[in-house]
Amino acid sequence: MKPINRREFIGTLGAASALTAFSVMPGKAKNQKITFGMMGLGGRGVFMTGLFAQRDDVEIKYLCDVDKRRFSQAMDAVEDTQDTDPILTQDFRDILKDPEVDAMYIATPDHWHALATIMACQAGKDVYVEKPLCVTPWEGMKMVEAARKYKRVVQVGSQSRSGQYVFDAHDFVQSGKLGDIHIARVYHLLDMKKIVHDQPEEPVPEGFDYDMWCGPAPKLPYRPGTWWRDMWDFNTGTIGGDLYHQLDLARYLLDKKFPKTVYTSGGVEYFHDGRQIPDTMLSEFEFDGKLTLHTEGALWTPNFKKTPSSIRDSDQFPDWEFNSTKVELIGTEGFLRIGRHGGGWQAFNAQGDMVASGYGRQPNEAHIANFIDCIRTREKPNSDVGDARYSALLIQLANIAARSGNKRLVYDPDNNRLSEPEESNQYMRRKDRAPWIIPDQV
Repeated sequence: MKPINRREFIGTLGAASALTAFSVMPGKAKNQKITFGMMGLGGRGVFMTGLFAQRDDVEIKYLCDVDKRRFSQAMDAVEDTQDTDPILTQDFRDILKDPEVDAMYIATPDHWHALATIMACQAGKDVYVEKPLCVTPWEGMKMVEAARKYKRVVQVGSQSRSGQYVFDAHDFVQSGKLGDIHIARVYHLLDMKKIVHDQPEEPVPEGFDYDMWCGPAPKLPYRPGTWWRDMWDFNTGTIGGDLYHQLDLARYLLDKKFPKTVYTSGGVEYFHDGRQIPDTMLSEFEFDGKLTLHTEGALWTPNFKKTPSSIRDSDQFPDWEFNSTKVELIGTEGFLRIGRHGGGWQAFNAQGDMVASGYGRQPNEAHIANFIDCIRTREKPNSDVGDARYSALLIQLANIAARSGNKRLVYDPDNNRLSEPEESNQYMRRKDRAPWIIPDQV
């Protein structure tokens, strides 16, 4: 396909078809550029496209989005950093068919994460996929299977996993200086009262391939806005999608995988705009080692704020009292609190004296660098899909508990199903819309 600029672009969409897996490529030499295709050009996608494009060892060959209106901003993010214009396409399969492409970046809504990752692995591409990985536990399992079967590097966008301050906090926790940790508290409290999902139906905008956007999820009547963030078939929820970062951070510090039981309370308490996923969720996860992990999530709390970037990237600590995205670990000998994405950490002894701490920095660039390094070395990245699956599982099980009427779930990790209540297993897998169906054998 000949490269074209944004004014010349004419989108085409081929029929859905299986892709033949390419042979596994060895790691690329240091003097060879890594060639990328970027899938999903919303706010996060454009921001990360700009960061990838700034690297001397990366070439962005494709910009892909189902909405042509997004191409201009994405082109602006790369046009000053490379000599050739990227190819613009509305069909990500163009990226997968090109043998020159080494890796694909995926920043679509959640309902596309699993299938796009699996198809990329089948096509011999390495993958950087944004959090929260996927919608259901079954999808997460299949993503891991595909990565391992096709020997692909799959990095998940939980960038705190590449922060030096997080490594230091992990070493402190694992040293045992907090004693036995029996309680972990994870927060995601925000004020999103201005964002509602009751927009009326409208005609599909020109240049927007809405059928492709829906993909494996149901094709509902088109409405503008972000209503899909709080619908079961499309997303893990406005709370869950962002809470993922804190849960992943807590699980990493504690070195835990899957819970034994999950209980969720709450519901749609404030917003009455047609959303399915709760705007208020309190969940408890019981792990081996007599650890209870407690989460508090809400979307209508005006007092709580995310840490501003000016603090994340400086030698300062956040206002912990009203911090909306903090993690707290309570041990028999001490207490630790930590912020995500550069929030820093502090540890206190039994007398309340601060005994260790570290300022943070946002590790977006470090997380990308780790992915690039692993493409060359074929080592597992800092947020490998096999480990990230467990963080996504926490969100997914909390959602299933809520969807089941706030019932207590008992998880069977050997079979990736619920031993009780049996009827809740209907939510462990979504019924995909043809032709975008994840096969049982990936």
